[in-house]
Formats: sequence, structure tokens, C-alpha cells
Amino acid sequence: MKWNNIILVFSVLIGLPLLFWAVGDFPRRTILKEVLSVLTLIAFTMMIGQFYLTRNKRKMFKVKSIKKLIKLHKIIGYVFIGIILLHPFFIVFPRYFESGVEPMEAFTTLITTYNSSGVVLGLIAYLLILIIGITSIFRNKLPMKYTSWRLLHGVLSIIFIIVASCHAIDLGRHTDVPMSIFIIILSGSGVILLLKTYFSKPQNNRIKP
Repeated sequence: MKWNNIILVFSVLIGLPLLFWAVGDFPRRTILKEVLSVLTLIAFTMMIGQFYLTRNKRKMFKVKSIKKLIKLHKIIGYVFIGIILLHPFFIVFPRYFESGVEPMEAFTTLITTYNSSGVVLGLIAYLLILIIGITSIFRNKLPMKYTSWRLLHGVLSIIFIIVASCHAIDLGRHTDVPMSIFIIILSGSGVILLLKTYFSKPQNNRIKP
């Protein structure tokens, strides 16, 4: 595997969001809140990066066995899906160390407030990423062929990225104009690459992750 190219991709996915965060004119909060926010932001950009770690990028990463690239794709997916699923709890967790609204009350308000399109989009994105994670873990137990699951996985991923990007741009504390443009370009390019994979080339069904 061509690790130089892998490192370059990770540098973009992690380095640029950190740079935008560092130079952005955002109200600074407690260290705990900032760490949790940045961790969630990186988890999101790494999930977008999953579109670039697919079998159609085998030549780019100089991978002799496609299984290595698929293994990397799966590891990144499981780790950062877990972090994104903790996102709502990251929002209310710091309240345990603050006076005012109780954490559980804040959490209930968070998931039951529908007067903002950003909140609704966030709930939809959360449900989608949960489905993606469950169907990936239990893929071999699902009553469908690998090709059907792969198509389902791709469609769910595209819908998730679109919905989650809109949610992040609408409500994200650190999604100013530069960060929003970065997310739009990264997400749009990833979706186009995946669509190209599905509709421009015959699928190789012999190799399964």
C-alpha cells in the first residue's frame, strides 16, 4: 500500500479542519467543549473521506490486494461512526461540570426541539449513520446479496453525507464560510466519485469486504 498517498489524504481530512478551526473567528469555550467539538468535526470529515477509500481508488494507493484497502475503510468507518453516534452526548456532557440546566433535561430538549430544520436534519443524519453502522456490522446476516447490500450501503452513505453536511453547515459552531465551502467540495466530490463507481464501471463482485 502506498502510505504516502494515505497520509496525504488523512492530512487533508484532519489538517484542513484543524486549520480552519485554529484561524476561525469563533467564540472560544472551555477546553472540554472545544475538544469534543473538534473531535466530532474530524469524525465527520473522516466519514466523508470514506468515499475516497473505496476499491476504485486501488491504483491511487498502490494496493496489491484490495482487501487491505477495504480493511482500512472498515476500521475508519467503525471508529468514526462510533464517535458521531456520541455527538448528542458530547453536546450535553459538559453540563455535568456546569451550573444551570441539568444534562438529561438539556438532552431531552435537544432531541425534541423541531423548530429548526438543522435539528431535524441532525436527527435524520443520526438515524442514517446508525443504520449504516448496524447493516455494516451484521452484513453477513442480512437477507440480501452482497451486491444489493453494497448498493444499499452506498445510497445510505450518500443520503447521510448530504443531510449531515446540511446539518453541520446550518448548526455547526465551527462551520464558517471557509469550513462550509470545504465540506461542500469534499462531500460533493466524494458523492460524484461513488456515483461514478456504481454507474460508470461494471461491478467486481468477487471481492467482498
